[in-house]
Amino acid sequence: MNKNDFALTPPMGWNSYDYYDTTVNEAQIKANADYMAAHLKEFGWEYIVVDIEWYSNDAGTKRYRFQYIPFGDVEMDAYGRLQPAPERFPSSAGGKGFGPLADYVHSLGLKFGIHIMRGIPRKAAHEHCPVLGAEETADMVADPSSICIWNPDMYGVRNTQDGQAYYDSLFAMYAEWGVDYIKCDDICDSRLYRTEPFGGWDEIRMLHNAIEKCGRPIVLSLSPGPAQIEHAWEYCKYANMWRITDDLWDEWNLLKAMFARCELWQDHVREGCFPDCDMLPLGKLGKGFGNEWETRFTKEEQKTMMTLWCMFRSPLMIGAELTLIDDWTLSLLTNKDVLDLMKEECRGMQLVRTDKKVIWKNKDKSTGKVCVALFNISDEDALISVNLTELEEGYEAEENKNLYELWDKQKSATSGGRIEADVSAHGVKVYRVD
Repeated sequence: MNKNDFALTPPMGWNSYDYYDTTVNEAQIKANADYMAAHLKEFGWEYIVVDIEWYSNDAGTKRYRFQYIPFGDVEMDAYGRLQPAPERFPSSAGGKGFGPLADYVHSLGLKFGIHIMRGIPRKAAHEHCPVLGAEETADMVADPSSICIWNPDMYGVRNTQDGQAYYDSLFAMYAEWGVDYIKCDDICDSRLYRTEPFGGWDEIRMLHNAIEKCGRPIVLSLSPGPAQIEHAWEYCKYANMWRITDDLWDEWNLLKAMFARCELWQDHVREGCFPDCDMLPLGKLGKGFGNEWETRFTKEEQKTMMTLWCMFRSPLMIGAELTLIDDWTLSLLTNKDVLDLMKEECRGMQLVRTDKKVIWKNKDKSTGKVCVALFNISDEDALISVNLTELEEGYEAEENKNLYELWDKQKSATSGGRIEADVSAHGVKVYRVD
């Protein structure tokens, strides 16, 4: 298991992708960091993550045709290491990289993260760049047969001493910049390579080794999913987070499918290691895609998503543009009762799943407090119930308990040893049993 003292609970933060796609810039990152520090930090939100293509000088200029421009104009140092595009991130000029922006985020009491693609830039291989600390050049370190089918920027890295040296040099640079979180893409699962020789498994270990050597605690998040359950032990050993789904957007069918995924992975949620349900597509989304929209999730579905993520104890990454979120969205993100389900002492587990309802419980081992979530995944309002004896060993059949609903803050009680509620279609009721 990946033991550490810096990600004991699921990381919580904001990621630029859902709103900005490939086009986010420094001013926008700072604006979202300012908002988080002022409105969300006290509730546990702390990571500000710059997502994909921050090194691209021409990102978004051909969005009508390409999300990722083939052989585009990327910024790179002499050792084949990608650098922030200076026009988008002006504080990076003069070889400073993300150091100044990370310093700004840290000055707010927050943590700084970036997205990277698995591998070494194709440009570095084609130009035969030297690799810092290695005898071989980038063209020898690169594996041109190991490629990503949806992003054209990188080749895989060979599992050799000099291949490891490339990753070591990369993470030494990230540590110098002050990076606290790395989201590595095209590595958790691959739609092209299903078995060895997919380099992802070797490269996960190489990333882990590089972090161990760099001298800075850095959260390692692996994307995209769905992660392979038969490799659960390997994810746990080498990473802090790994995606259990492909990109999750604001569509009910995608959210509904997460109940089965969470059931599959619930026994692998543990200190420092968190199966990842992906980002929270709330609020305003999609500006970088050329079609800004308000989340298509209903309010009931939004509560369902937040509840499942927290009961399961998934990492939480907000996809919305923070400076545009409304009071409703802010209330979802600052509900301390729901967020407390993420605490280190808490554990979640599914009790029931049918085609119409799902029931989860979350128990705080330090206090013995139990919370239960009654999810209605059908398209009609429904009465959902659970017996106390099904919920927790030691409860008596006819025992009555006081209840507190975490979303509407209403107090009630069990009746005849049952928790029972009318739940809206696609909605949830979450009770703390007192």
